[in-house]
Amino acid sequence: MTTTSLPRLALSRSRGQSFQAQSAAYLTEYLDKIRLAVDDLDDGELWHRPAPGTNSAANLVIHLTGNLSLWILKSIAGEDYERHRSAEFAAERTSDKSAGKAEILAAFTTVVERAATVLATLPDDDLGRELDVQGYACDAFTAAYHAVEHMSYHTGQIVWIAKQALARRGDEVFEFYPQHEGE
Repeated sequence: MTTTSLPRLALSRSRGQSFQAQSAAYLTEYLDKIRLAVDDLDDGELWHRPAPGTNSAANLVIHLTGNLSLWILKSIAGEDYERHRSAEFAAERTSDKSAGKAEILAAFTTVVERAATVLATLPDDDLGRELDVQGYACDAFTAAYHAVEHMSYHTGQIVWIAKQALARRGDEVFEFYPQHEGE
């Protein structure tokens, strides 16, 4: 069973926080959930595509790394970044030289932590700043909101993939909210 600790729940830290701080807290929570979910997967399970036309957990983590890099780090923070979105989904574990779990998670963790810092320190006045992200005209508030909800969506997919893999093996499946057992 995994050694990763349970996620730091954003909801438990929400009282009195700004939109920016709460958004950063959710990114951190989703990072924790993804790390916990994939902790016990081997590289084959991480790269396994459950069905034709679907993505592996690895593809989704790589995709989230690209999405946060574009929507938060480049568009809001102004960092240089050239995204190759189609490559995020096309990536496969084709050899031992392919990115492994540790490498994928390290890159993802770095991006999430940087994006959370950008959001947590974003001044209120910057929320209305106009942006153009992937051809979408929006403001910084909308970009932040999109990035957080997008990460939420894919976190659920990654968790489902991981729980299916663990159940197929007959391993114990992790639980994010043991405090609610029996409710």
